[in-house]
Amino acid sequence: MNAKSKKLSRKIVVNSSTENLSHVRDFIRDAAEECGFSKETSGKIILAVDEACTNVIKHAYKYSDEGNITVEVKFSNSKFSISITDSGTHFDPNKIPEPNLKKYYDEKKVGGLGMFLMKKLMDEVVYNNLSNDRNQVVLSKYMED
Repeated sequence: MNAKSKKLSRKIVVNSSTENLSHVRDFIRDAAEECGFSKETSGKIILAVDEACTNVIKHAYKYSDEGNITVEVKFSNSKFSISITDSGTHFDPNKIPEPNLKKYYDEKKVGGLGMFLMKKLMDEVVYNNLSNDRNQVVLSKYMED
């Protein structure tokens, strides 16, 4: 069976603490490499997921470790999708402007590029508002030919 015909479905739930980000990174690395992604591409996926989870911890849960983050990985038909779901504060991605990178660099800013990075590193980034006041971001990467 080649990597593209492979199917995978896994899920973990972690508390909304930065201490758990290493568990999420390991979970994503294992799944991405099992599906046949290169170390370089796996690294990009891991960074995008790390940014998304950090945003949940920082903005949705305001650094409270009382919340949960559900990370679900699916791979089918050459598409690797990571769904990150939380029950924190609602988020509207349309209210976040594209960063001016020159100004950002000139002002020596730190942080605030998470969404920009996710969009650059992944093939698709989709935000969903689910029932029961849950938020979800789905990050997808396609297996290259």
